[in-house]
Amino acid sequence: MARYIANRVLGMIVVMFLVLTATFIIVRLAPGDPAGLMLGPDATPADVIELRHAMGLDQPIPVQFVSFLAQAVRGDLGQSIFFNQPVLQVITARAEPTVLLTLFSIVIAVGIALPVGILSAYWRGSWFDQGALSTAMLLASIPSFWLGLMFQQHLTGGGVLPVSGFGDPGSSFFEHMRYLILPSLVLGLVNSALIIRFSRASMLDVLSDDYIRTARSKGMSEWRVVLKHAFKNALIPIITVVGLTFALLISGAVVTERVFNLPGVGSLVVGAVLRRDYPLIQGTLVVIAGLYILINFAIDMLYLLVDPRVRY
Repeated sequence: MARYIANRVLGMIVVMFLVLTATFIIVRLAPGDPAGLMLGPDATPADVIELRHAMGLDQPIPVQFVSFLAQAVRGDLGQSIFFNQPVLQVITARAEPTVLLTLFSIVIAVGIALPVGILSAYWRGSWFDQGALSTAMLLASIPSFWLGLMFQQHLTGGGVLPVSGFGDPGSSFFEHMRYLILPSLVLGLVNSALIIRFSRASMLDVLSDDYIRTARSKGMSEWRVVLKHAFKNALIPIITVVGLTFALLISGAVVTERVFNLPGVGSLVVGAVLRRDYPLIQGTLVVIAGLYILINFAIDMLYLLVDPRVRY
């Protein structure tokens, strides 16, 4: 088991190094002078030279790369040009709506998908199975922004559910939750489609195995056979798709945040691109990639708990 964990940690370090390298190269390959683009057409040559020096762009590329890596290891992702604050501080200040939206969305997606996927596999070929598959295909085909607009139009009557925003800065946790109900439903429904199909396929593979027939022949109740034996052994691919969906939600909620005017990381990235705030763009890419890597590591650790064979 120690070797398994060590290999995963080593893989995380290698992937993170490649991500930092790719991020550094992408920003440097952008057309034009980054300092000139950030300052705009009205900037004087002196202002451009000053900013290039402040960002270290007047140094050789290898020196810039080593400096960038050293700063990233220390948790220093640079200084945002627009906010005039450390990039990590800016991202942290805007992380709450995105984190809460992601958590609520994945809870809704899993809460819908797992029961539907299990029942669909158990009642294979029934009207429930056909309806579940058709609904999953429909949800997978619906753009999240269109579903969000429909929810805003038809589910916000009477002022019970807010149309957009995140509430006042001093609002309570439950008040913020009220603003997240609609966007969480949108993302939860759209992302439940993939989990439904994977859950169904994984359960179908397990339900046809010999040990399931043996468990039934011993007189175990049907739901004990399905939930304790079949579902437990079908968890590996389900955990994988849930973890990847969670990772995608963190970075893929940009459109939904814009539709519901949530002040999250997605809106922050869009604004940074429009303002050409390269340090903020670069830092956000690194943070999101780091979260991807941590989530994949957490999935690998869950494998150890779900399937003891992984330890060997």
